[in-house]
Amino acid sequence: MLMLSRQKKRHCSFVEGTKVAKTVHGLYIADAVRFLKQIPDSSVQLILIDPPYNLALADWDAFDDYIGWAKQWLSEIPRILKDSGNCVIFGGFQFQDLRKGDLLEVLYYLRHYTPLRLINLVVWHYKNGMSAHRYFANRHEEAIWLSKTKHYHFDLDSVREPYDEAAKKMALRDPRLNPESIEKGKNPTNVWDIGRLNGNSEERVGHPTQKPCELIRRFVRALSYEGSIVLDFFAGSGTTGRVCIEEGRHSILVDSDGKLRDYFKLHLGKMDAEKVVRKYCVKHGKKNVVQLIKEMEWVSCDD
Repeated sequence: MLMLSRQKKRHCSFVEGTKVAKTVHGLYIADAVRFLKQIPDSSVQLILIDPPYNLALADWDAFDDYIGWAKQWLSEIPRILKDSGNCVIFGGFQFQDLRKGDLLEVLYYLRHYTPLRLINLVVWHYKNGMSAHRYFANRHEEAIWLSKTKHYHFDLDSVREPYDEAAKKMALRDPRLNPESIEKGKNPTNVWDIGRLNGNSEERVGHPTQKPCELIRRFVRALSYEGSIVLDFFAGSGTTGRVCIEEGRHSILVDSDGKLRDYFKLHLGKMDAEKVVRKYCVKHGKKNVVQLIKEMEWVSCDD
């Protein structure tokens, strides 16, 4: 990869995004397993899901046989993904001996019963959380990044973090490092320091397990490309759809809870319209807000 970088070439698996005049976003209130069976083979670039953890937070978060249910949708993922496609599954390892919705159980099934390849375990680290007295207090969650083939799309440049001036000067002295890459920024690594949403966070729309836009955005930018399709079949609050609108991706949002409609309406209301409009107008040569709105499409459907 260093040689390719020095030659200013991309890896053969990199997919150049296509600037689209409009993005299409579908919202479906439906059962995830039944919905997935209707999706065509090799049609989705990124599957990004935060499934129930079986913590009994609500009716949708309680299962007698969690892995028996989960394998029904896990087994559909390889069929749906494009050869360049990626899948991200959020989870946790905090269930001790209960083994009800543990990410370890999910990983075991994926490793032994599907062709998906584990690329990274991403640790989402945050400073705020619940206290504990019988174990070390949890301050992170995990997400596994999987691919369908060895030719998965990955755009590191889109998610690089800028060096501070001192670190930049030090890096530029290292002859092993490409100066152009240093100017672009550093690899964010697989440990991400991104704050959780507080109860009074401006992003909050009411869903109990809502993830920050910044967290979702990094996956969307790195593992999909402009004009590609992102699928979230445990859409929850609809954060994935909001980020896809902002990043020029098409999205499919699926959830069995009809509250998704209300959550997503709140998301749309909270979006920084001025920032989004300016970005799209510059990118696509649009002159005004009216022209932009006419070229964006929203589709909402029930099961």
